[in-house]
Amino acid sequence: MGFFDKLTGTRYPDSGVAPLPATEVRAALLALNGPDVPYRVRNALPAEKADLVAECRIGRVGVALKTRMRLIPENREVRFLDERWENRSSDHADAQYGRGHAPAVYRQWETKQGPDGRRRKVETFRFDTREMTDPLRIVVLGAGWTCRGVFKL
Repeated sequence: MGFFDKLTGTRYPDSGVAPLPATEVRAALLALNGPDVPYRVRNALPAEKADLVAECRIGRVGVALKTRMRLIPENREVRFLDERWENRSSDHADAQYGRGHAPAVYRQWETKQGPDGRRRKVETFRFDTREMTDPLRIVVLGAGWTCRGVFKL
């Protein structure tokens, strides 16, 4: 893995893994949907310029994540474009947008009194963006395909 691969989050399958056809990779990615996952994988709209999209909205911290995926069967790779929107205030004055591979952890803390009477910070909420991106990449790598992170599809 080279420097640029590390920068974009590109990962390669283990040697000896037989690559699956594109239809099976697509079906496996769509099969990730379920009641226990914080994201949804769906077919992309034409304006999204992708084949599949994984979306996740975390209203508690004002974050929306979207991973657009394009399947390239001739190279046996899936190109991933990760996008993130963050609204830190109710008036959206300091909203931020980012794209590319950038794992992040969002936390909320609360001050509570401990058993010894001292006040302590206690984590009340935690969300790691890898909870959405890792299952997608695991499915693609398990299918014998390359996960190529890109900045533009």
